[in-house]
Amino acid sequence: MQSLSQSQHEMNTTKIALGAVLLFLSSAILLMMGTPGTSIPVLAGGAASLAMAAGALLVGTSEGGRPV
Repeated sequence: MQSLSQSQHEMNTTKIALGAVLLFLSSAILLMMGTPGTSIPVLAGGAASLAMAAGALLVGTSEGGRPV
C-alpha cells in the first residue's frame, strides 16, 4: 500500500469537503424546488444539477486508483 504525502492527504481532504458541500447545497436547492410556494428559478435547478455532478466527481476521484 502506497503512503500518501501530507500535501496529497490535504488535497484529498479538500476535494472531499468541497464535494460534500456541493452535494449538500445542490440537494437542498433541488428539494426546495419541489416544495410548493418557493420561487426558485429553473436556472438554479439546472445549476444545482451540474453542481451535484461536480460534487459527486470530486468525492469519487478523491482517492487514488481508477474512478469507477
